[in-house]
Parts: sequence; structure tokens; C-alpha cells
Amino acid sequence: MIIKMKISVLTPSYNRGALLKNLYNSLLKNKNYAEIEWLIMDDGSTDETKQIIEKLKTAQEPHIEIKYFYQENQGKMAAINNLVEKATGDLIVDCDSDDYFTDNAFEIISKEYEKYQKEKLQEIYAFCFLKSNQNGKNMGKQFKKPITTMFDLYFKEGEDGEKALVFISDIRKKYKHKLENNEKFVTEARMYHEMDLQYKIKCVNETIMICEYQEEGYTKNINQQFIKNPQGYYKYFQEILQHNMQGVTWNKRLYAIKHYILFSYLTKQYSVKKINGALNKFLYILLIIPGILKSKKFVKSAQNW
Repeated sequence: MIIKMKISVLTPSYNRGALLKNLYNSLLKNKNYAEIEWLIMDDGSTDETKQIIEKLKTAQEPHIEIKYFYQENQGKMAAINNLVEKATGDLIVDCDSDDYFTDNAFEIISKEYEKYQKEKLQEIYAFCFLKSNQNGKNMGKQFKKPITTMFDLYFKEGEDGEKALVFISDIRKKYKHKLENNEKFVTEARMYHEMDLQYKIKCVNETIMICEYQEEGYTKNINQQFIKNPQGYYKYFQEILQHNMQGVTWNKRLYAIKHYILFSYLTKQYSVKKINGALNKFLYILLIIPGILKSKKFVKSAQNW
């Protein structure tokens, strides 16, 4: 028997009103497997997002509660922080406005939630599922381990694609995306790594979410996000280099050091003292000069876009 659950779907949206119907339709197809609470944070849109949501609310199904909120443009991460506080579900999942769920997503989630309650896996903070693009191609790799952390998944196990996280609500509400100096964006991984220090994730090789990236989205313009939000990224890579790096792949170690140098340059904060490990410190010192030169070229290139 599948345990009935309540799931809170969090969607930050900025001028994406026309895309929200796809996400709503995917929720309709999943309504038999959960009580659904869909929370939308309109991040200062100038399109018809509010009117579109109001139309959906007038025709909403009994098992789907739509809650619309508005904030002056503060960015995606602040929107999610605010929505988490308002969520009342047993589980919480972020779903961007240009993403939507597979037809059997909540059936898959509910089965894992049932196992979680029976097995009392109190050490996990989230279930981690696969994402695919519209052509059905997995946006990453199959999981190698059933229980791991997000840090180990990406820095030790060779993952390089996107995943869909479904959080245990009581644990998720203890954490926020940390934004530095009034910046509007930081990688979600910074919060995940903080959660990794206390809990783990359960990996499930099932696809629950479909992604359709937009030209103006964060993913396609990540270099612009680096330029606009360097403080948070500086802290993120600094924190990575303070981890125990045993088992981290060579490529990921270099990735972290090179990006730490980039954001050291962007924030004008250079510190080898905040790096743990003799090898990491040696590589930082070895790469700092060529890294700064490359960073200058990166900034010039990004400003010309």
C-alpha cells in the first residue's frame, strides 16, 4: 500500500508565466499519488504571471492547492528561501518554471517515501532522482551508490549532470541558501554541502523531472552569474577546499582550485591560509599567477556578451 503524502512544490518565476501551464498539467497527472501544494513566488514579473495563476486557481483540482506569492525582484534563491518557510508538505521539491514532472513522478516518490518511513532512514535529508531533457536523455549519469552525499556524488563519484532532489520537509526547513552582500544568486550546492555535514541522500535511478532550458535562464548564462554574484561563489569554493579531499578526483580538485582563484580575483580576496591540505595549498600557489591572467581574460570576454 502506498502511503498518502503531502508534497510541496516550490516554483520561483520571473516573466515565465507562459511556461507555468506545462508544470501545472504535469501536477494534474500526478494528483492520485499525493496531496499537492504548489507554491509560486513571482519574483517581480512584468508579464501576466499573476493573471495566469489566477486562471489556474479557478479551475484547480481538489488535490492541488495553488498558492501565489509576490516579491520585488530578489532573485531565485531568496524566492526559494521564502517559499520554504511557507511550505506545509511532508516533502519539498524545487521545480523551476521551465521544468515539469514525469507522468509517474509522484508514484515513484511516494514509494520511496513509504520505504523511508518503514526503514526509518533518519540519516537522509533528501531523495535524489534523475532528470532528463525533453528527448528523454538522462542529464547526468546513473547513481553508483544508494546512499551518499551531494559532495561525494559530484566530487568523488564522477557525477557531472543535474539531479532532482526531494527533501524531507522537517530537515529542509533547517537550512537556507546563503546569499552574500545582497547578491541574488548562489549555487544550490553550497547549501547541499552544508546539509551533507549532518545527513545523507538516498539515490534512486528513476527519472521524475523533465528540463527545458530557456535562453535567458541561469544555466545558459552561468558566466554572467559568476560576474554578478562573486561573493557567494568565493565562499562556496573556499568551503570546498576546507573539506576532507581524500577520494576527490584529480579533475574536481583542479576544478575547485581554479574556480577559487577566479573568485579570489573577482572579489579581490586572496588567502592560502583558508585552504586545507598541503597539496591544495601547493596547487593554489602554483596556479595563482596563470589563474589571475586567465581570470582577466574571462572577465573581459564576459563583459562583451
